[in-house]
Amino acid sequence: MANLLFITFRWLDLVDILLVAIIMFQLYKLVKGTVAIRIFLGILAIYLFWKIVEALQMELLSEILGQFIGVGVLALIIVFQQEIRRFLLLIGNNQFFSSGRKGKLMGLLRSANENKEKLNVAEVIHASQNLSRSKTGALIILDLFSELKYYSSSGEKLNAQLSSAILESIFFKNSPLHDGGAIIENNRITAARCILPVSENHEFPAHFGLRHRAAAGITETSRSMAIIISEETGKISLAKEGRISYNISIEELTDTLNKELK
Repeated sequence: MANLLFITFRWLDLVDILLVAIIMFQLYKLVKGTVAIRIFLGILAIYLFWKIVEALQMELLSEILGQFIGVGVLALIIVFQQEIRRFLLLIGNNQFFSSGRKGKLMGLLRSANENKEKLNVAEVIHASQNLSRSKTGALIILDLFSELKYYSSSGEKLNAQLSSAILESIFFKNSPLHDGGAIIENNRITAARCILPVSENHEFPAHFGLRHRAAAGITETSRSMAIIISEETGKISLAKEGRISYNISIEELTDTLNKELK
Protein backbone atom coordinates (compact mmCIF):
# COMPACT_ATOMS: atom_id res chain seq x y z
CA MET A 1 0.00 0.00 0.00
CA ALA A 2 1.34 3.36 -0.99
CA ASN A 3 2.49 5.58 1.77
CA LEU A 4 0.19 8.49 2.41
CA LEU A 5 1.96 11.76 3.09
CA PHE A 6 0.25 14.14 5.43
CA ILE A 7 1.20 17.72 6.20
CA THR A 8 2.39 17.84 9.78
CA PHE A 9 1.27 20.88 11.76
CA ARG A 10 3.03 21.53 15.05
CA TRP A 11 2.01 23.96 17.77
CA LEU A 12 5.19 25.91 16.97
CA ASP A 13 3.85 26.45 13.45
CA LEU A 14 0.76 28.06 14.97
CA VAL A 15 2.96 30.32 17.10
CA ASP A 16 4.99 31.18 14.00
CA ILE A 17 1.86 32.19 12.07
CA LEU A 18 0.53 34.27 14.97
CA LEU A 19 3.84 36.13 15.41
CA VAL A 20 4.05 36.92 11.70
CA ALA A 21 0.43 38.13 11.74
CA ILE A 22 1.11 40.41 14.72
CA ILE A 23 4.24 41.86 13.10
CA MET A 24 2.46 42.45 9.80
CA PHE A 25 -0.47 44.11 11.59
CA GLN A 26 1.85 46.42 13.53
CA LEU A 27 3.73 47.30 10.34
CA TYR A 28 0.42 48.09 8.64
CA LYS A 29 -0.59 50.38 11.54
CA LEU A 30 2.71 52.24 11.24
CA VAL A 31 2.44 52.90 7.50
CA LYS A 32 -1.35 53.34 7.31
CA GLY A 33 -2.29 56.78 6.10
CA THR A 34 1.21 57.57 4.78
CA VAL A 35 2.80 57.42 1.35
CA ALA A 36 4.76 54.39 2.59
CA ILE A 37 1.64 52.18 2.45
CA ARG A 38 1.59 52.38 -1.37
CA ILE A 39 5.30 51.54 -1.57
CA PHE A 40 4.73 48.66 0.84
CA LEU A 41 1.87 47.24 -1.26
CA GLY A 42 3.92 47.64 -4.45
CA ILE A 43 6.86 45.73 -2.99
CA LEU A 44 4.52 43.03 -1.67
CA ALA A 45 2.97 42.62 -5.15
CA ILE A 46 6.43 42.25 -6.75
CA TYR A 47 7.43 39.69 -4.12
CA LEU A 48 4.29 37.60 -4.66
CA PHE A 49 4.78 37.78 -8.45
CA TRP A 50 8.39 36.60 -7.99
CA LYS A 51 7.23 33.58 -5.96
CA ILE A 52 4.64 32.67 -8.62
CA VAL A 53 7.26 32.92 -11.38
CA GLU A 54 9.65 30.80 -9.31
CA ALA A 55 6.98 28.14 -8.77
CA LEU A 56 6.32 28.02 -12.53
CA GLN A 57 10.08 27.54 -13.07
CA MET A 58 10.44 30.54 -15.38
CA GLU A 59 14.16 30.73 -14.73
CA LEU A 60 15.15 33.94 -16.56
CA LEU A 61 12.36 36.10 -15.14
CA SER A 62 12.80 34.49 -11.73
CA GLU A 63 16.52 35.34 -11.77
CA ILE A 64 15.86 38.98 -12.71
CA LEU A 65 13.19 39.43 -10.04
CA GLY A 66 15.38 37.66 -7.47
CA GLN A 67 18.23 40.09 -8.10
CA PHE A 68 15.79 43.02 -7.86
CA ILE A 69 14.45 41.76 -4.52
CA GLY A 70 17.99 41.24 -3.21
CA VAL A 71 19.07 44.80 -4.02
CA GLY A 72 15.68 46.09 -2.89
CA VAL A 73 16.45 45.26 0.75
CA LEU A 74 18.90 48.17 0.89
CA ALA A 75 16.34 50.42 -0.79
CA LEU A 76 13.75 49.39 1.79
CA ILE A 77 15.99 50.50 4.65
CA ILE A 78 16.38 53.93 3.03
CA VAL A 79 12.74 54.39 2.03
CA PHE A 80 11.28 53.10 5.30
CA GLN A 81 13.84 54.55 7.73
CA GLN A 82 11.19 56.57 9.64
CA GLU A 83 8.81 53.60 9.79
CA ILE A 84 11.62 51.27 10.92
CA ARG A 85 12.53 53.73 13.68
CA ARG A 86 8.91 53.92 14.80
CA PHE A 87 8.61 50.12 14.74
CA LEU A 88 11.71 49.73 16.92
CA LEU A 89 10.36 52.36 19.30
CA LEU A 90 7.07 50.46 19.41
CA ILE A 91 8.98 47.37 20.57
CA GLY A 92 11.01 49.41 23.05
CA ASN A 93 7.85 50.99 24.47
CA ASN A 94 6.42 47.55 25.29
CA GLN A 95 5.79 47.01 29.01
CA PHE A 96 8.44 44.28 29.08
CA PHE A 97 11.11 46.78 28.07
CA SER A 98 9.68 49.94 29.63
CA SER A 99 11.24 51.40 32.75
CA GLY A 100 7.92 52.13 34.44
CA ARG A 101 6.47 50.43 37.48
CA LYS A 102 5.52 47.36 35.45
CA GLY A 103 8.83 47.13 33.60
CA LYS A 104 10.80 43.91 34.06
CA LEU A 105 13.94 44.06 31.98
CA MET A 106 14.70 47.79 32.12
CA GLY A 107 14.06 47.78 35.85
CA LEU A 108 17.51 46.23 36.19
CA LEU A 109 18.99 49.29 34.48
CA ARG A 110 17.34 51.99 36.57
CA SER A 111 20.56 52.80 38.33
CA ALA A 112 21.63 54.75 35.25
CA ASN A 113 18.75 57.18 35.81
CA GLU A 114 18.83 57.36 39.60
CA ASN A 115 20.20 60.88 39.53
CA LYS A 116 17.49 62.12 37.21
CA GLU A 117 15.36 64.76 38.87
CA LYS A 118 11.61 64.24 38.84
CA LEU A 119 9.59 66.65 36.71
CA ASN A 120 7.97 69.52 38.61
CA VAL A 121 4.46 68.97 37.29
CA ALA A 122 3.04 71.97 39.17
CA GLU A 123 5.22 74.44 37.24
CA VAL A 124 4.26 72.91 33.89
CA ILE A 125 0.57 72.95 34.80
CA HIS A 126 0.74 76.56 36.03
CA ALA A 127 2.43 77.68 32.81
CA SER A 128 -0.05 75.75 30.65
CA GLN A 129 -2.99 77.29 32.48
CA ASN A 130 -1.68 80.86 32.10
CA LEU A 131 -0.76 80.34 28.44
CA SER A 132 -4.23 78.93 27.79
CA ARG A 133 -5.95 81.89 29.46
CA SER A 134 -3.96 84.41 27.43
CA LYS A 135 -4.35 82.36 24.21
CA THR A 136 -0.61 82.23 23.76
CA GLY A 137 0.49 79.50 21.35
CA ALA A 138 2.97 77.06 22.87
CA LEU A 139 4.57 73.67 22.31
CA ILE A 140 6.19 72.10 25.38
CA ILE A 141 8.03 68.80 24.96
CA LEU A 142 8.57 66.62 28.03
CA ASP A 143 11.67 64.52 27.41
CA LEU A 144 11.10 61.66 29.86
CA PHE A 145 13.81 59.31 28.60
CA SER A 146 16.67 61.58 27.43
CA GLU A 147 16.14 60.83 23.75
CA LEU A 148 15.90 64.36 22.32
CA LYS A 149 19.52 65.54 22.33
CA TYR A 150 19.47 65.89 18.54
CA TYR A 151 16.36 68.09 18.59
CA SER A 152 17.66 70.12 21.54
CA SER A 153 20.75 70.98 19.51
CA SER A 154 18.55 72.41 16.73
CA GLY A 155 17.35 75.25 19.00
CA GLU A 156 18.73 77.74 21.49
CA LYS A 157 20.41 76.08 24.47
CA LEU A 158 19.05 77.41 27.78
CA ASN A 159 19.65 74.84 30.54
CA ALA A 160 17.38 76.88 32.80
CA GLN A 161 15.67 75.69 35.95
CA LEU A 162 12.07 74.78 35.17
CA SER A 163 9.61 77.48 36.16
CA SER A 164 6.26 78.68 34.87
CA ALA A 165 7.57 82.25 34.50
CA ILE A 166 10.39 81.19 32.16
CA LEU A 167 8.06 79.01 30.07
CA GLU A 168 5.58 81.86 29.72
CA SER A 169 8.32 84.32 28.72
CA ILE A 170 9.63 81.87 26.07
CA PHE A 171 6.24 81.71 24.34
CA PHE A 172 5.41 85.41 24.73
CA LYS A 173 4.33 86.60 21.28
CA ASN A 174 7.17 89.11 20.90
CA SER A 175 9.83 86.74 22.23
CA PRO A 176 12.46 85.59 19.69
CA LEU A 177 12.15 82.08 21.18
CA HIS A 178 8.40 81.56 20.80
CA ASP A 179 8.59 79.68 17.47
CA GLY A 180 9.27 75.95 17.61
CA GLY A 181 9.20 73.81 20.73
CA ALA A 182 10.67 74.09 24.20
CA ILE A 183 12.21 70.86 25.52
CA ILE A 184 12.17 69.99 29.22
CA GLU A 185 14.54 67.29 30.45
CA ASN A 186 15.68 66.41 33.96
CA ASN A 187 13.45 69.18 35.36
CA ARG A 188 15.27 71.82 33.32
CA ILE A 189 14.33 73.74 30.20
CA THR A 190 17.21 72.51 28.08
CA ALA A 191 16.39 74.36 24.85
CA ALA A 192 13.80 76.52 23.11
CA ARG A 193 12.93 77.34 19.49
CA CYS A 194 13.69 73.72 18.60
CA ILE A 195 12.94 72.35 15.15
CA LEU A 196 10.76 69.24 15.44
CA PRO A 197 9.71 66.57 12.92
CA VAL A 198 6.20 66.97 11.50
CA SER A 199 3.86 63.98 11.34
CA GLU A 200 3.39 62.62 7.82
CA ASN A 201 0.17 60.79 8.67
CA HIS A 202 -2.33 61.63 5.91
CA GLU A 203 -5.21 60.82 8.24
CA PHE A 204 -4.23 63.61 10.60
CA PRO A 205 -7.26 65.90 11.25
CA ALA A 206 -7.24 68.91 8.93
CA HIS A 207 -8.16 71.39 11.67
CA PHE A 208 -4.89 70.78 13.51
CA GLY A 209 -2.14 73.29 12.80
CA LEU A 210 1.64 72.99 12.57
CA ARG A 211 2.13 72.85 16.34
CA HIS A 212 -0.16 69.83 16.62
CA ARG A 213 1.56 68.12 13.69
CA ALA A 214 4.97 68.75 15.26
CA ALA A 215 3.73 67.40 18.60
CA ALA A 216 2.46 64.24 16.88
CA GLY A 217 5.71 63.94 14.92
CA ILE A 218 8.05 64.18 17.91
CA THR A 219 5.97 61.73 19.98
CA GLU A 220 5.83 59.28 17.05
CA THR A 221 9.63 59.11 16.91
CA SER A 222 10.40 59.22 20.65
CA ARG A 223 8.95 58.31 24.03
CA SER A 224 8.30 61.95 24.89
CA MET A 225 5.03 63.78 25.57
CA ALA A 226 4.00 67.15 24.16
CA ILE A 227 1.67 69.83 25.50
CA ILE A 228 0.12 72.10 22.86
CA ILE A 229 -1.61 75.41 23.53
CA SER A 230 -3.68 76.70 20.62
CA GLU A 231 -3.03 80.33 19.70
CA GLU A 232 -6.50 80.71 18.18
CA THR A 233 -8.63 79.13 20.91
CA GLY A 234 -6.35 78.71 23.92
CA LYS A 235 -7.38 75.05 24.15
CA ILE A 236 -4.91 72.58 25.65
CA SER A 237 -3.98 69.32 23.93
CA LEU A 238 -1.64 66.49 24.89
CA ALA A 239 0.28 64.31 22.43
CA LYS A 240 1.66 60.84 23.15
CA GLU A 241 2.78 58.10 20.72
CA GLY A 242 1.59 60.21 17.79
CA ARG A 243 -1.96 60.51 19.14
CA ILE A 244 -3.43 63.79 20.34
CA SER A 245 -5.95 64.26 23.14
CA TYR A 246 -7.62 67.50 22.06
CA ASN A 247 -9.18 70.18 24.27
CA ILE A 248 -8.45 68.62 27.65
CA SER A 249 -8.94 70.37 30.98
CA ILE A 250 -6.20 71.34 33.40
CA GLU A 251 -7.41 68.60 35.73
CA GLU A 252 -7.12 65.98 32.98
CA LEU A 253 -3.65 67.22 32.06
CA THR A 254 -2.55 67.07 35.70
CA ASP A 255 -3.90 63.55 36.21
CA THR A 256 -2.28 62.27 33.00
CA LEU A 257 1.15 63.74 33.79
CA ASN A 258 1.09 62.42 37.35
CA LYS A 259 0.17 58.92 36.13
CA GLU A 260 2.90 58.93 33.47
CA LEU A 261 5.56 60.05 35.96
CA LYS A 262 4.83 57.48 38.65
